[in-house]
Amino acid sequence: MWKKLLQQNSGTLLYSLLLVVVPVLASSGLAFWLYQNQGFLQSLTVGGMVLYFVVVSLTMAFALTPTTFVALATGFLFGWVAFPGVVASYGVAALIGYAVARLIDHGKMTNFLHQFPKAEGVIDELREHSWSLIVLTRISPVLPFAFMTFVLSLVRVPRGRFLLASMVGMLPRTLFFFWVGTQAQDLLALLQDPNAGTSGKLLLGALVVISLGGLYVLLNRAIKKALHRSR
Repeated sequence: MWKKLLQQNSGTLLYSLLLVVVPVLASSGLAFWLYQNQGFLQSLTVGGMVLYFVVVSLTMAFALTPTTFVALATGFLFGWVAFPGVVASYGVAALIGYAVARLIDHGKMTNFLHQFPKAEGVIDELREHSWSLIVLTRISPVLPFAFMTFVLSLVRVPRGRFLLASMVGMLPRTLFFFWVGTQAQDLLALLQDPNAGTSGKLLLGALVVISLGGLYVLLNRAIKKALHRSR
């Protein structure tokens, strides 16, 4: 099974790996660039702000910037007036990532799973509960945004539900990290080590527990139902 998976889906798997690795490598350089140009960014016109959000939509979609990074930096640079732009850019990034993933995979993963009815059954069960699946993956601050967009596209979640559930799921942690950004005094220190405080760490821990615990329950239930149907 694993050999077939690698042979038939090498492009899909390579792209998914890059979506995990690239944000780690790119973040430090981008943080320094933002620090060096924060005066310029804070003086942007309305048109410049729109361009900024177009750019960050693309960088998030292709995993050049983590969503947390964007929320922190935007909160610091522009304050609450820019919050709607961050939410909108998350939605645009999600749609771009979804479309690119479908283009790269081109149905290969779905065709591969046809060879394994039980695995395909699990995916079908997860698709039936796609709203919960999407929200649970989005509320966690530890699951990479672009990578999870790619995974959800392979599950073939309906596009409209994917967009709405993504934005709802992202909202709690986006609000929190944006607020942390508005309270910071130094951009570089903020991006390298967001000091969330005790209450903030408890909130983030709760979001991780809810996300991972919910995903475990959802996946476990999908596996049991798929096995029951295959008997």
